[in-house]
Amino acid sequence: MEPMKFTVVGAGAWGTAFSLYLSRLGHTVTLAPRRIEHAEAIKSFSENRDYLPGFSIPTALLINAHLQSSLAGVECVILACPAQALRQTCEHIKQAGFAKGIVVSLAKGLEVGSHLRPSEVIASVLPEAKIGTLTGPTNAAEVAKQLPCAMVLAGVGDWLGPIQTALSSAKMRIYTSDDLIGVELGGALKNVYAIAAGCADGLKLGDNSRAALLTRALAEMVRVGVALGARTETFYGLSGFGDLVATCHGGWSRNRDFGEHIGAGADVAKVLSHRKTVVEGYSTTESFAGLCDQEKIDAPILNEMRAILFEGRKPSDALAALMLRGLKVETHAKI
Repeated sequence: MEPMKFTVVGAGAWGTAFSLYLSRLGHTVTLAPRRIEHAEAIKSFSENRDYLPGFSIPTALLINAHLQSSLAGVECVILACPAQALRQTCEHIKQAGFAKGIVVSLAKGLEVGSHLRPSEVIASVLPEAKIGTLTGPTNAAEVAKQLPCAMVLAGVGDWLGPIQTALSSAKMRIYTSDDLIGVELGGALKNVYAIAAGCADGLKLGDNSRAALLTRALAEMVRVGVALGARTETFYGLSGFGDLVATCHGGWSRNRDFGEHIGAGADVAKVLSHRKTVVEGYSTTESFAGLCDQEKIDAPILNEMRAILFEGRKPSDALAALMLRGLKVETHAKI
């Protein structure tokens, strides 16, 4: 494998962990925090104490908040920012002079208002870029600890193979997919269902309820995704079923943890105000439910989660509404 030059824009937990991973592979890597003071703190402590404490930043991993210099000569830009910050981040990248290279997003969500997927947001700002999405059942701390995992890189073009090779190792197996729509929709939807799973945990409904919820969530994910142009089989892979299982069960999951507080009776606004990190599924719930309304797609779990998060509905009432829907035969999507 020939070393490549990467810049990771966004120094949250995931951006930091992925930068560490790339640096350990021998690539030239720059981590570009959004704030200059954050960059200085990371360099000063050789650690990202704000978002990924406990992991030493090696001297080989460059820290530079000035985008123009951090993007100079880079072969691939990795965007490690929340979905709702993606457009502004791309505008900054464009202003810094990067327009035609490879841009890979780690974001999982839909833009509020436009309902655009991450790749569509990037394309609207950087139309000449080669655009992809990297996603899967991974969390920052385990990647930083060098525990084994697998991800899927979605996109179209001859750049896909070389990036797959550059990112793959004995610690991370990278698959590729040309179903960019399905991969991005699965990665976004699972956050919504993770909040729902957290609500069930907060209500102390038990394992039977969780299993039933996740089964129906997967069915809804497939139905919504296919209606929006994705392929059925994509949702049974890493970006769909794999990420759904990890995020709904992982104690590290911000979305599941957020949902658990809501299920236990906490106020949505108060929980959000006390969090340092972004709960991607919160805004994505609003955007996805609106999109399903617009396209007339049946999505009862999404609709109930919107009611809980944005309309003040009690989680227990939402569960009752789901349980008392019209009875039907169980059907399975064909692959």
